[in-house]
Parts: sequence; C-alpha cells; structure tokens
Amino acid sequence: MSDMPKPPAHISTYVDVLGVEGAVEFLLEFGGAELYLTATPKGRNRLAKFVGVDKAIALAKASERMPKRIPTAKPWIAAVMKSKGLPTAEIARKLHVSDVSVRSWLKKAGIRPAADPRQAQLPLL
Repeated sequence: MSDMPKPPAHISTYVDVLGVEGAVEFLLEFGGAELYLTATPKGRNRLAKFVGVDKAIALAKASERMPKRIPTAKPWIAAVMKSKGLPTAEIARKLHVSDVSVRSWLKKAGIRPAADPRQAQLPLL
C-alpha cells in the first residue's frame, strides 16, 4: 500500500536483526517484559523456538543496544499494519487497544485514512 514506516530508535535493533515482519511478531510476543538473551541458546528456550537459534544469537550480540525490557512499540506496529492495508478495527483487535488509540497513533505518524471511494468528489464552485 504505502511505504513502510521507519522504526523508532528504541526498536531499530530488533528490526535490523529480525526484519520488519519478524520484529512485529517478536514485539507482539515478548513486548512489555524483560527477556534473558543468552549468547549460546540451545534451541529449547522460548526465544530460540520463536525466532530460531541464529537470530536468538544475533539478538544476544546486539543486546547492549537494546533496552532491558522489550518495548511494546504499539504505535509503530499499528503504522506497519496500516501500511499493509489492515483496517483500523483489525489493528485495534490485534494490539488489544481501542480503535481510538489506533487512529490517534496513525494521525501522529502522519498516516491519514484513505478516502472512501463511495463518496464522490464534487468540484467546489
């Protein structure tokens, strides 16, 4: 639909390591809590099962550039979802927030709702 929104600085490392899609999934799964990142995951821990051992190692190596508590980054996730064409109500359900919050975040990000094609554009006289 439109360009992918730039991640804020506090989650840019997650996006660098996991990519946009992976970062969104990771933040939805782990956001809001502390997460122990080991340099030698064995594939049995929750993180390694979720992102894979190689990416778990990469996250551990990059951990000095990340906050201790995993951010939720809901405003950015909402903007990513909107850029993929998801309706506001669906974004709100996925993020467990109100549609009012989603609209507010999108407005702050400069993302305006698409015009309803059912509404005719009348020339101003």
